[in-house]
Formats: sequence, C-alpha cells, structure tokens
Amino acid sequence: MNPELLLSRIRVVLCRPSHPGNIGAAARALKTMGLSNLYLVQPKQFPDPEADTRATGAVDVLYRAQVVASLPDALAGCVFAVALSARQRDLGPVIGQPRETVARLLAEAEQGEVALVFGNETVGLSNEEILHCQAAVTIPTNPEFSSLNLGSAVQVLCYECRMAAFAERPPTGGQGVTPFASPAATHDEVEGFLGHLESVVTDTGFYNPEQPGRLMPKLRRLFSRARLEKDEINILRGVLASTQVKTGHGRKG
Repeated sequence: MNPELLLSRIRVVLCRPSHPGNIGAAARALKTMGLSNLYLVQPKQFPDPEADTRATGAVDVLYRAQVVASLPDALAGCVFAVALSARQRDLGPVIGQPRETVARLLAEAEQGEVALVFGNETVGLSNEEILHCQAAVTIPTNPEFSSLNLGSAVQVLCYECRMAAFAERPPTGGQGVTPFASPAATHDEVEGFLGHLESVVTDTGFYNPEQPGRLMPKLRRLFSRARLEKDEINILRGVLASTQVKTGHGRKG
C-alpha cells in the first residue's frame, strides 16, 4: 500500500495532556514524520498560545486536532490501537518493542484507521485506558534515567511509523537545495591530479624519484579509497598550483 496512505490512517491520541507545550511539540513531531491526525482526550489547557509556539511550522496539524471527551471517542472507527506503557499491566496486552509493534500497527493500517495512544505526562495511561488497546509498546530508555518527555515519545514512535511505512528507506527533504556533492571524477582526471601531485612533491624535495619507495603507490591507494569528485579534484589541483607559485616552480602535468 502507498506509504503516505498508510501514514494518513494513523491517529496519535494524547490522553489528558496537562501541558499545552507538549501538545504543540506532538503536533510538530507528527508533521515531521508525515502524520497529520492528532486527537486530544480531555486536554487540560487547549487551545493555548504555548501550544502554537511549540508547534512551529505545524500549526495546521494543531488546528485540525480533534478534541474528544473519552478514549473510546478518539478510537471510534479504528481497527487497532497501540498504547504506550512503561510497565506491564496485569490485565493489559503484552508490551512489545517499538519496531515490532509498529510493524504490526502498519499491517493493521492496511485494513483501516489505527491509533497510537499516549497517556498523561505524570501518570501515563490508566488501566482502563490500556484495556481499550489491542497492543502495547514501551520505549527502551536508559534505566538510570527513564523519564521521557511526551513530545519526545511521540517523535520516537512517529519516526518508527515512517520508517516502517517506507520499508526503512523514506524519501528525504532538500528539494531546491544545491547538492553538496559533485559528479565523480573520471579516470583521466584522477590520473592528471596524481601526476600533478607527483610533480609537486618532487619539486619540493619531499619525493625522490631515484628512491621512490612506496610513497606514490600509497598516495594512489589513499585517493582511490576516497573516490574523488570533480570538484575535489579541482580543489586539490588548485592547492598544488598555489604551492608551485609559492615555491617558484611552474605548474606541470
């Protein structure tokens, strides 16, 4: 199925969020990963200017957010829901790892709408809320410092969703940006550079052709490993030409 369509079927549900800044951060997390459906269950303070500020560039997601009275309302029409939980609950679904659980979520998204459910910043999800979900996931943090901000948790799981939807190879940004790389240098361009380099190191006395040793083969291997680009050849030959001017030797090769 089309990756964008899969991502469009994922709802991110925040249950009882207490800080409007976290709502804004969650909206931004969604948009950066290609998701757009944000649901808020009984937010303590929304709308709020702080949410707008934290949602920089993603206020469209924030303004389209659905505010509902209960988790069942947020899950209406969904075929599958995953709860974020830091611990295993007695009656809740078995907790899985992000990658495997998100893969299951995306498989279910082929059948219809699905949801990622996050709890309150302080107390997380209640046992009753967990029971509305068919799967649970935990983010394996450092056990010595396991506190994870709500916006960060949303970002982690939205990233996993994007990676899964695009089979680990999502398209990247950069449209309209001048590429940093230039085309690969041709064989004759590399040979011209190596000849130029040999001339300079000979003229400066660093290299003695009468006792060549292994200097030039090692330099050849070095630059072969680097896979030089055309721009890099031009830069290196410019450095060599400048060196020749400083030392009084004419350019060769």
